[in-house]
Amino acid sequence: MERLPPLNGLRAFEAAARHLSFSRAAEELFVTPAAISHQIKGLEDYLGVTLFRRLPRAVMLTDAAQAILPLVSEGFDKLAQATSVLKETEATGVLTVTSAPTFAQKWLLEHLDEFSKEHPEINVRLDARLDTVDFERDGVDIGIRLGAGHYPGLRAHQLFDEQVTPVCHPKYLEGPHALKKPEDLKHHTLLHVDWGNINAPFPDWQMWLTSVGADQDVDYRRGPVFTVESMAIDAAARGTGIALASTYAFRDDIESGRLVMPFDRRITSEISYWVVSPERTADSPKVKAFREWLIRRAAETGLTGG
Repeated sequence: MERLPPLNGLRAFEAAARHLSFSRAAEELFVTPAAISHQIKGLEDYLGVTLFRRLPRAVMLTDAAQAILPLVSEGFDKLAQATSVLKETEATGVLTVTSAPTFAQKWLLEHLDEFSKEHPEINVRLDARLDTVDFERDGVDIGIRLGAGHYPGLRAHQLFDEQVTPVCHPKYLEGPHALKKPEDLKHHTLLHVDWGNINAPFPDWQMWLTSVGADQDVDYRRGPVFTVESMAIDAAARGTGIALASTYAFRDDIESGRLVMPFDRRITSEISYWVVSPERTADSPKVKAFREWLIRRAAETGLTGG
């Protein structure tokens, strides 16, 4: 590809040729007339041609300048169009959101249509996965992550604290081994969640049982393990066992009667849910719109209150 002339020189030439005045070109480009003259002289030296005839009180285009002016003007018009398209793309189009599967399934899907109504110009693509994505490589714009808030290179806003408590099928409140006190858990199956590579302690059965003084009575190690929290919650709703689950994730199941909370005891994790996005694109219109909506909607639905 042939090397292009200096862009500043081309811009100065195009403005001066359009106005037939170095002074008016300088006003348009917010520089001095001397700067315009210097940039055009550099362009003439680069091209090896004279572009203007300098008269006492005016300038005139040479034949060479008249020949290239339409092409140069068209080039700047196309650059302006490209910039406009880029800005429009940043404000509209597809927004790829990554989220932990449980948050996506148990909360985000319920409220996502509200964002679409507020911002019909933005189409959300939801990528729910357990593994940590690479924003650049995977083409992700914004994410909801569960962790301690340390995300180098990403702008992070805390969404809400993570709290957990036992939940189970209503049948566990009846019968010879009904759940009346935490020690009664020794008679039932405990359901566990493997949180993978989260670099912070997450509340587990050992922590919860210790908090209620029942860790010596109940073997916290027994029971099946799930890699997705929503699977453990669904298993609890089917009567498979008792799950230690996030309070936000089972609200609908409590309201519908599929699950009950046998004990009035929650513990708060050292980790939280965070809205994260690369610093480079954190203030792009569509990313900012989704982040602000998500934080506001979480507050409105009571998540930020624990």
